Amino acid sequence: MQPRVVIIGAGIVGTALADEITRLGWSDVTVTDRGPLFRTGGSTSHAPGLVFQTNGSKTMAELARYTVEKFTELDAFDAVGGLEVATTPERWTDLHRKYGWAKSWGIEAHLLDPQECAKLHPLLDPERILGGYHTPADGLALAVAAAEAQARRATSRGAQFLGFCEVVEVLRGDGRVIGVRTADGQELPADVVICAAGFWGAELGRGVGLTVPLVPMAHQFAKTGPVPALDGGERLPMLRHQDADLYYRTYGERIGIGYYGHDPRPVDMRNLLRDTAAEAMPSMLPFTPAEFEPAWQESRRLLPALGETELYEGFDGIFSFTPDGFPILGEHRELAGLWVAEAVWVTHSAGVAKAVAEWIVTGTPRIDLHECDLYRFEDAARSPEFILRTSMQAFVEVYDIIHPHQYRSAPRELRTSPFFARQRELGAFFFEGACWERPAWFEANAALVEELVAEGVQFPVRDEWSGSFYSPISIAEARWTRTHVAMYDMTPLTRYEVSGAGATAFLQEMTTNDVGKKPGAVTYTLLLDYNGGIRSDLTVARLEDQLFQVGANGPLDFDWLTRHLPGDGSVTIRDITGGTCCVGVWGPKAHDMVQPLCPDDLSHKGFGYFKALRTYLGSIPVTMMRVSYVGELGWEIYTTAEHGAALWDLLWSAGGEHRVIPAGRIAFNSLRLEKGYRSWGTDMTTEHTPDAAGVGFAVRKSKVSFIGKAALESAVSPEKKLCSLVLDDSHAVVLGKEPVTVNGVVAGYVTSAGYSATIGRCIAYAWLPSDVAPGSEVHIDYLTKTFTARVHAEPVVDPEMSLIRR
Repeated sequence: MQPRVVIIGAGIVGTALADEITRLGWSDVTVTDRGPLFRTGGSTSHAPGLVFQTNGSKTMAELARYTVEKFTELDAFDAVGGLEVATTPERWTDLHRKYGWAKSWGIEAHLLDPQECAKLHPLLDPERILGGYHTPADGLALAVAAAEAQARRATSRGAQFLGFCEVVEVLRGDGRVIGVRTADGQELPADVVICAAGFWGAELGRGVGLTVPLVPMAHQFAKTGPVPALDGGERLPMLRHQDADLYYRTYGERIGIGYYGHDPRPVDMRNLLRDTAAEAMPSMLPFTPAEFEPAWQESRRLLPALGETELYEGFDGIFSFTPDGFPILGEHRELAGLWVAEAVWVTHSAGVAKAVAEWIVTGTPRIDLHECDLYRFEDAARSPEFILRTSMQAFVEVYDIIHPHQYRSAPRELRTSPFFARQRELGAFFFEGACWERPAWFEANAALVEELVAEGVQFPVRDEWSGSFYSPISIAEARWTRTHVAMYDMTPLTRYEVSGAGATAFLQEMTTNDVGKKPGAVTYTLLLDYNGGIRSDLTVARLEDQLFQVGANGPLDFDWLTRHLPGDGSVTIRDITGGTCCVGVWGPKAHDMVQPLCPDDLSHKGFGYFKALRTYLGSIPVTMMRVSYVGELGWEIYTTAEHGAALWDLLWSAGGEHRVIPAGRIAFNSLRLEKGYRSWGTDMTTEHTPDAAGVGFAVRKSKVSFIGKAALESAVSPEKKLCSLVLDDSHAVVLGKEPVTVNGVVAGYVTSAGYSATIGRCIAYAWLPSDVAPGSEVHIDYLTKTFTARVHAEPVVDPEMSLIRR
């Protein structure tokens, strides 16, 4: 018997889900909505419908691309094109960055001069702009028409749609959903319930103990009266003036204007539900003209023809924002069968629905969704205060130019290692990740730059963009690690303790490599999905027969492992990250620095590579692992948080005679690129197989079973592979996501990059066709420049692996 599906919400997402799920063969689908079909009163009903496909996220661009393709097929899309204009040099540079994204993701785009922009959009004053970015395939989604069309297709396959049918409760039994109850007391049985209720979704989640991290926000939108310069027949492109937080579209002889420049106005859903209970459009709040006045004045400057008309009408429309700007997708971990597809804009709606439908019906989406996963947030990031503050900031920054290393300014210092006070004393500049404070470089090392310059070491001259959130000190730190010794704070590395009688069998089934070695062994391994894509990479240390420490990438790993725990209680997983800490001590002088503190033999013969040792440094109990993400002699040294400050001080004191330094994340990234070490989520995702990503060595094919093995055995040779590139120009630097051209054709894109202090060049990873061989010349487009690079055999530095074993 087919699963019974109930979808809550008949807007653009709910109808698309019904269409995609029935397309995959499930026909017992019921879609409910508290409002009328299909102008339900939610965000879909008033959405301006602008679809700009270009995005810094490859995933979001793919979701938008499918949406355009599908809506075009449904005759619910008007491909008028998109035009973004720059009125500042900074924005003009950023449009070059977007142009690079477009080429990387395969989106047709063009950079235009002011006159070319005015030719496309005659209302523009070309004297006000420096240039524009044109995307011909973008356009206007007819949101309600698209919802109706998808509903018709779903209905033809057996789905039913119920208007004025408000779901007030999700019914549960034996740890899973069994149906929903409506406001009139009707019970609809279900094996799968999908919440696609838009800005009402967080309230529904709260009723089943699920945090849906979104905040409904009011956003201003207005329409002008007739514009004499328009006769109603023009098909002008959508227009974005992001320097002033504005966007525009035409409605016949009128212009619609959207504005993000006002202060964020979060909406309290409890008050909204009460105050708008009898209204047909509860998502449309009264217009606030005083706040719109700056937008109107700026619009008249950019589009002088608006001086011949006035504002005719407006409203403050509600739609959802999240802490990081991505949708919220996935299944409730504690309530099987309850899924959410929330904070989805019209732009990505059909793409999201397709991916979620695949996830529900087949178990694995074909597209990488880790940026959108419900469980991507750390515990602190799921607090009401964090969600509110960061979602409001996301509203403020929606059109801002955000540097890839520009981290949120608040909330900060939510997670700090026991070394934090020492790091501040040493002048650490902190990045932020997963709510952790992470040193990027240390001002205490500034003198090293002068010392290395005196020795003849050259430091690249960076442009303003690549020089932001960066210091040449980081290069000195990387070089010093290779020649002396450095201490790295590895505390933010996620750590789990996996224990119990079934722990070995469990980890063997979950991961690709053989982790069933003797206690004291450390194994690099992978988590795959059922399609053979890389979900994560792990470092698994067997400390005792039934005790493992697992180094992971974040909450998604905990979610995946927890969902697959055996039901007999034979395996326990604990996140021990917050209760422990770690210092990485690496460099040719690491042994000389640490050995005097330890009663055990730390030589290569006594403590070999990929081994773990429980011992003491001074009086401090530690677990040492002979692993190195920087490719140097040394260890990851773990202890409990209570001993953290003492451990740092002990190592710092011992390192004095060896000129030990603290080193930060930028140096760390540079060194791992030299050694060919991948970063999951950036260099490889579920869209990549181990062989394609260059980590096939972590797959033990002789194992009887592991998740993803069957898919790997039937996989065809990959069309693309992850390659290491070395740029020719010693001053050339790229940051990631830039297009890579091979023989004059865009063939791939950069994933991550960093300047190598060892070879004096920038090293980048890029996905390129599998037949591109080492030595091949390629070109990388970076903002307004093009750099030449060569494909290089891996690793670029120390291919003999002698440094790590000295």
